[in-house]
Amino acid sequence: MSHQTPLGISVPHASCLDLWREKNDQLVRQVKVAQDSGLSLRRRQLAQDALEGFKELLHSLRGLPAAIPVLPLELTVTCNFITLRASLAQGFTEDQAQDIQQGLERVLETQKQLGTRLECGLKGLWDSVLHYSTLLLEVLPALHHLAGLQAAVWLSTDCLGDLTFLLQTLNGNQSEASENLLLLLKTWSPPAKESDAPLTLQDAWGLRDILLTASAYRQGLQELITGSLPRALSSLQEAASGLCPRPVLVQVYTALGTCLRKMGNPQRALLYLAAALKGGSTWGLPLLEASRLYRQLGNTAAELESLELLVEALNVTHSSEAPQLLIEVELLLPRPHPASPLHCGTQSQAKYLLASRCLQVGRAEDAAEHYLDLLALVLDGSESKFFPPPSPSGPCMPEVFLEAAAALIQAGRAQDALTVCEELLSRTSSLLPKMPQLRKDARKGTKESPHCPSWVSATYLLQGQAWVQLGAPKEAISEFSRCLELLFQTTPKNEEGQGPASNGEKGCISDVALQQLRAAALISRGLQWVAIGQDTKALQDFLLSVQMCPGNQDGSVHLLQTLRRMDRRDEATALWWRLKAQTELPQESAAWSLPLYLETYLDWIHSPDRETLLEEFQTSLPEPCDL
Repeated sequence: MSHQTPLGISVPHASCLDLWREKNDQLVRQVKVAQDSGLSLRRRQLAQDALEGFKELLHSLRGLPAAIPVLPLELTVTCNFITLRASLAQGFTEDQAQDIQQGLERVLETQKQLGTRLECGLKGLWDSVLHYSTLLLEVLPALHHLAGLQAAVWLSTDCLGDLTFLLQTLNGNQSEASENLLLLLKTWSPPAKESDAPLTLQDAWGLRDILLTASAYRQGLQELITGSLPRALSSLQEAASGLCPRPVLVQVYTALGTCLRKMGNPQRALLYLAAALKGGSTWGLPLLEASRLYRQLGNTAAELESLELLVEALNVTHSSEAPQLLIEVELLLPRPHPASPLHCGTQSQAKYLLASRCLQVGRAEDAAEHYLDLLALVLDGSESKFFPPPSPSGPCMPEVFLEAAAALIQAGRAQDALTVCEELLSRTSSLLPKMPQLRKDARKGTKESPHCPSWVSATYLLQGQAWVQLGAPKEAISEFSRCLELLFQTTPKNEEGQGPASNGEKGCISDVALQQLRAAALISRGLQWVAIGQDTKALQDFLLSVQMCPGNQDGSVHLLQTLRRMDRRDEATALWWRLKAQTELPQESAAWSLPLYLETYLDWIHSPDRETLLEEFQTSLPEPCDL
C-alpha cells in the first residue's frame, strides 16, 4: 500500500493522494460557488464549511510523515486555507504566520534539517527552505505560492525589511540586490504550475499583482506625506494601473489629486478627483480634497459646496460590496492616520470644517446654523465626549462652543449666543475652583489648570459682546469685568520660566492668545465706558490694554480718540507719533495663530477708520520745530 522515497520515508498509495487532491479541488469549487452566491447568509455558510473542510484536510495530510511527493498538495491546501481564513477575517493574524511556519518545517523535515533550524524564526526558515528548493523542483511552484502569502503578511504588518529579504532570496540575488520593493516585486517571477496541479483559490501570480498594487500605493502615500511629490506621483500612478478594486481606486485617485494640487497642477488634480467621484459610492475623500483644492484656488463658493456635499456623504450609509474570498489590496493597506491626507474623519468633523470656513469667509448666518447643527450632534453623545484631547483635525470642544457663540453674535443672534455661552459655563464651571480659592491660590503661587480659566474667560467676553448687541452696556461691563478678573489669575507658562506649554496644554489657548484675550476684554470694557460717558475709566482700560499687548494697535487708536476727546493734546500728540512710527515699520508676518473665535472678536473691536483718524489728527498738529 505504499512506496519509498529516496530517503526511505513511507508515502501513501496513489489512490489516497488522488482522494485528497479531489477533496481540495471540490472545496475550491465550493468557494467559487459561495463567491457567486447573491445571498450573504448562504455565501458565508458555504465559505465557513469550505474553511472547515480545508482545516480537516490539512490535519489529515500533516498526520503523516512529511514526504516530497505529497508536499505540493499539502502546501497548496495550506495556501488555500490561509487565503480563505484571512479573507473571512478581513485581515491577517498570528494563526496565519503559524500555518506558514508549519508548512516550511514540513519541507525541512524531508531534508532532515529541521532540528538545526527551529530557533531561526520565519526569516531563517525561508532562507533554509529556498536554499533546498533548488533540489525540490516539483515543490517550487507551491513554495512560491506560500512565499506570496508570507509577503502579504509581512507587508500588512510593516515588516518591510523581512519582506525585502524574502523577495531578494526568491529572485536569487540576495547579496547585492536592490532594496526597492516595487522593483523586487516586478522582478519576482513565480514558476508556472503544472497543468494537472491541484486547484488554488489564488495563485502566486495573482498574489504578486496584488502585492505590487498595495506596495505602490503604500509607498506613494508615504512619499506624499514626506513631500517627495514627483516620486509619489510615479508610485501612485503605478498603483492606479494595477489591480485596484473600486474603493481602493477612489483612494488612489484622491491621493493623486492631492499630489498634483501640491505640485501646483490644479487642473489635472480636478480630473483625478472627478474620476474618483465617478469610480465609487464613497465620496467623502474626493469631496474633502476638492474643498482643499478650491480653497487653494480661491473659489470659496465651490469650496463650501464641496464641504456641504461632504457632510451629506458622511451621513449616508453605503452598503459595502461583499469582499472577494481572496487576498485583496484592502487587506494589505494600513488604516489612514488622522494626520494623513486620506483621513476623511466623521460627519461632525466635516460639519465643523464647513461651519468654521463659513465663519472665516464672513457667511455668518450659514456659520451660525452649521455650528448649531454641530452642537446638536455633539450634545447628543455622552458627557465623556465633551473634552476630547486636542488633535490636528480640529479644536478642543470648548473652542467649538466659543466659535458657535461668535458666529451667532456676528449673525445678529445675541440671545442665542447667550444660551450657547450658558451651556458652556454649565459644563466648565465644575472643573474650576471657586473664585475665592483662585485668589488664595494666586497669593500662594499655586498653578490652576491653564485651560479652563481661558475657556471661561472667553465665554464671559462673548457674553459681554452679546449684551453690547442687545443694547445693555451695564450688563456688558459686568461680563467684561468677570472675564478680566479671571484672566488676571492665569499666568502664561513662559512668564514663569517653565518653558513652552505642551501640545495638550496649548491645544486650546496659547500665551500669545492669552495676551490678546486680555487686550480684547480691556478694549471692550473701555468702549462701554465711553458709551455711558465714563471717559476716565475708559482711558484707564485703553492704557492698560496698550501696556498688556503692545502689538495690538487697536488699543492705541481707542486711547488716542479718548485723549483727544478729553483735550489732553500733549499726550495724544506723543501717542500719535508712536503710532505713525509703527505704521512706517515693515510689517512682519505673525509666527503664531489665534483661535478662530478670538480672531473674529478682534475684528469687531478693530477701528475700520484708523487711517482716516490718524490723517485727521495730523492736520490738527502744530508743525514740529527743530531742536
